Amino acid sequence: MFCSRSITIHLLRGAAAALLLVLALWPGPLAGWLRAIALAGAVVLMRGCPMCWLLGLFETLRRRFRT
Repeated sequence: MFCSRSITIHLLRGAAAALLLVLALWPGPLAGWLRAIALAGAVVLMRGCPMCWLLGLFETLRRRFRT
């Protein structure tokens, strides 16, 4: 699994990916190729699907707070 060591970086990636997803799905006069680029950027930032990102966040938290 692609896991970042920093929780902050992981959350910032998720926020940026969510912003790109909103941009890609927002109804408006945005060109189709810009929507495709935004969607691809979101997938790259999440390193796969949103579930992969969420599992990576859980792994990061587990490593951080392991006793």
